[in-house]
This record gives sequence, C-alpha cells and structure tokens, in this order.
Amino acid sequence: MEKLYPLKFKTIYKDKIWGGNKIKTILGKDFSPLSNCGETWEISGVKGNISEVGNGTLLGRDLKSLISEYKGSLVGETIYKKFGDEFPLLVKFIDANDDLSIQVHPDDELGMKRHNSFGKTEMWYVLQADRGSTLISGFNQPVTREKYMEEFNAGNLTEILNKEQVHDEDVYFLPAGRVHTIGKGLLIAEIQQTSDITYRIYDFDRVDDQGNKRELHVDEALDAIDYNFYDHYKTPYSKQINEVVKMVSCQYFTTNKLHFNKVVTRELPSLDCFKIVICVEGSLALSYDNDELSLKQGEAVLIPANIKSYTLTPKNEFKVLESYVESQND
Repeated sequence: MEKLYPLKFKTIYKDKIWGGNKIKTILGKDFSPLSNCGETWEISGVKGNISEVGNGTLLGRDLKSLISEYKGSLVGETIYKKFGDEFPLLVKFIDANDDLSIQVHPDDELGMKRHNSFGKTEMWYVLQADRGSTLISGFNQPVTREKYMEEFNAGNLTEILNKEQVHDEDVYFLPAGRVHTIGKGLLIAEIQQTSDITYRIYDFDRVDDQGNKRELHVDEALDAIDYNFYDHYKTPYSKQINEVVKMVSCQYFTTNKLHFNKVVTRELPSLDCFKIVICVEGSLALSYDNDELSLKQGEAVLIPANIKSYTLTPKNEFKVLESYVESQND
C-alpha cells in the first residue's frame, strides 16, 4: 500500500449556459475544448463525477477507491464510520457570466426521502466580483408558503427575494432550504455537502442552443424552502492577516481563512478528519513529512487525516480556505 500524501486532483470542467472565461483568465485553467466553463469540480465524490488523483504515486486513482482502501487514514475514523466510501464534501469554482437560475436545495431528510441523497448546505467565498454584481440569498420580508406561491404565480418572485451587492472576499453561508442564486459577474469558490440535487425555481425564461428552456422544479421546491426571514444573510468575519480566521462552522463543515505573508504551521493533532486547502489568491508551498508540494490560485489539495501537521510557506502573500468536518458536531 502506497504511503498517503496531500492529494491534488484532475479538474472536472462543466459547460453551463451561464458560464464564462474567468476560469481561464483569472484561475489559469484551460477548459478547452469547451467554449466556456461555468463550474470546475476540484474535489468530488459525486457518482459519475468521482475525482482522479493528479499528482504523485497514486496518480490516476479515483477518490472513492482510495477511501475504500485507506479508510480512516485518509478521511478520519469518525468520518469513515459515518460516510463509508462516500466523500462528504464537494469543492467547486463557479464563474457566473450570467445570472444562475433561482434555486433551492433540500435538506438531508428530504434528500434521503426523495433521492437517497444527502441534502445540500453550502458556502460561497467570492474570489472576484465585477462592479455592481449581485446575488440572491433568502427573502427580504416575512413570507409564508401561501404568500410565496401567490407572488410566484403573479410573476413577482424576485420582488420578495433578498438581493445584495457583492464584493471581493464576501462570504455567504447557505443552509439547505435557502432560496438563492449567484448573479452575473461573480467568481466564487463553493464548499458544499456531497449532493447534486438542485430544485430550479425560475430561470429567467432562458433557452439553450436548441431553443429549449431548462426544466423547472416548482412543486418539488415547495417542501424544501425555508420561508423564514432573517436579519442578515452575508457571513461576517474578521479580515485579519497572519491569523487563522474561522468563517463558517456547521455540522457539515468548518471553513477557516488563512491570509498570510509569513510561514504558518498548522498543528491539528486532535482533528480526526481530512483537511482541504483551497488557494484563492497568491501561491505557496505546502510542506509535510519532509516533503512538499506547490499550491497556486485555483488549486485545491486534500490532506489525509493521518497527516496532523503541515506548513504553509508563502511564495508571495497568499489566501487559502481550509475546510474539514469537526467530529464533535456529528
């Protein structure tokens, strides 16, 4: 059995009707022969889109088979006991050259009942926002199911949704059930539960190259939507440099931001879980067990659970997201 090490994976490129070119122009990823690219899947255990290792002695191996072989050494004993050979998180970059559809995701209970799938709680980190870019998250007023349907049927859905101006480095946490959409002009890193279940509510009457509208899931969405109104939707966090800043913590994942211009060593001896490090700006060397690999903007690496310490050395100032699942929340 080969020794485990931090794993990079081959990027999976997704052609989307709303995709653009920032995956290439900002993240430096070549998505040819696609004409545009709406999403890249960087670490995925989704059936039909299982990530393959892109570096080292395990080159070409897929994530599911690695979990089956290495079990808790790769993902953590607690995680393996709970999820088996399924990897619990999905990491994406999303380039919205146009507004995405207004949509919602089911929670675990509804996802299992309808699709034998986990639900989809997610978070967004904005790498880059064009001037004037917006997104939708939740409602801008108290809404009941009846009020929602009344406004939807009258063609006024967008009038009751919370639209916000978006800027670089903004963070949004979106629990399952929250109506949302990513607006035109946003490049986003997304960390989410492993699920590909989306209920598309409204798609601005768009058509594809063949003149067909995309399928909507209006009725399916009704039982999934959280109709509550919240005081705020953007996630506040401290933009400190040379400190580990916790941005999001929920039962499905914790995500920290590390903005450093000096060397930092992460010691996580009690964490029984893999770590995901996503470089969202700059570049660095990640060293471990007398070895190292490079990481640059647009790259993600999966650090096995049995590696409890790693050092991040800036090649220039860097910003990374660090995600894992905290077992005490299970």
